[in-house]
Amino acid sequence: MTTDNINMSPHGRTKLGVLLHRSEPNVSLTATQDATTSSQDRRSNVSVPSPSMSPLSSPANYFMSPFNPMSPFSKSPWSFSLLNPRTGDGIVPNGLIGSLVREEGHVYSLASSGSLLYTGSDSRNIRVWKDLTEFSGFKSSSGLVKAIVVCGERVFTGHQDGKIRVWKYLDSKKKAHKRVGSLPTTRDFIKCAMNPGNYVEIRRHRNVPWIKHYDVVSCLSLDEQHGLLYSGSWDKTLRVWRLSDSRCLESVAAHDDAVNAVVVGFDGLVFTGSADGSVKVWRRELVGKDTKHMMVYMLLNQDSAVTSVAVNVTDVVVYAGSSDGLVNFWDRQKQALGHGGVLRGHKQAVLCLASAGRLLFSGSADKSICVWRREADGFHSCLNVLTGHSGPVKCLAVQEAEDEGGGGREWVVYSGSLDKSVKLWRVAEQP
Repeated sequence: MTTDNINMSPHGRTKLGVLLHRSEPNVSLTATQDATTSSQDRRSNVSVPSPSMSPLSSPANYFMSPFNPMSPFSKSPWSFSLLNPRTGDGIVPNGLIGSLVREEGHVYSLASSGSLLYTGSDSRNIRVWKDLTEFSGFKSSSGLVKAIVVCGERVFTGHQDGKIRVWKYLDSKKKAHKRVGSLPTTRDFIKCAMNPGNYVEIRRHRNVPWIKHYDVVSCLSLDEQHGLLYSGSWDKTLRVWRLSDSRCLESVAAHDDAVNAVVVGFDGLVFTGSADGSVKVWRRELVGKDTKHMMVYMLLNQDSAVTSVAVNVTDVVVYAGSSDGLVNFWDRQKQALGHGGVLRGHKQAVLCLASAGRLLFSGSADKSICVWRREADGFHSCLNVLTGHSGPVKCLAVQEAEDEGGGGREWVVYSGSLDKSVKLWRVAEQP
């Protein structure tokens, strides 16, 4: 068997591990390819500023004010640099606020909750930031932290070892987070493992209990209304967890390749994106006496891997980024979702998406972040291209900025990159 055959899936598509070099820190190699590789053969109905000429690029002559806040760990590998966040008229409406830089490692996951920002990397530490200073941190027994979601006082983290760990925020004075369990719980796993009928075949001559992911947990999404947590994995499955008792309710064989994205959407729908090139729509339905997730329909089926999915719940729009650098979107047309178009703003793979208000943010292996705004007629315009990272942009988190009396909505955007940094941006919906 040739190397090319080994690197291909049964469907003739490049495997996710080959696409992103499996270990993923090597994704940066993609971003160092010849920048002259052009996407001029793509036609778009939007005008996209050149990343190299972006007005939001961080100027080299900006005044830097580095300081190293105290860390709960004796030797914090992080440092913070602040770029002028204010002008004479107040806070800069669009631009780079500052950077959190780690001396080694890559940033894979972000989550914001109130005034706290959680960062996960290929170390065993999850760092917690408050008001741009290091607030706290906690360690896991596993390495790579691929996904983070926050639900009240609990924090859920997805790891490379296939586990989902659960942490609880104790109190603001001690700044402490304590591990309170994992998914599945040890008791449930042992109970499941004792029944031979609970085993599924994952490869030839290897069976495992269905209750646990056996490959990287790549994505997490919360349905707080129904008290559910969804987890997607490179083991091609989607799992559904009940938050009240940490019980695994269901394991869904969702895709033919790694699940890269899962997002709880509108109307009780759940969206998944996979390296098999598809985007699927799921709904909980009553099957006999049990409630199960059934696939409603498939939005996309292409050769390029789907790397990220985001949902605008207010306008009922679904976005999917893929390894070909494109962002497809669907909106409500009559009683169903219809394909609305394609956003062309990146030269390399789109690795992450985040939706906020009328805006969509897309982070890419080309080191840039495109800011898109959905207009009333459904047309998307590219407002800006945020540049400043020196490596692929792997994750994004967005929260609404405090109202400074400017009249329009503004957002604080956190971007994590394989250049070992987290950057903070301020973006206005109205340019």
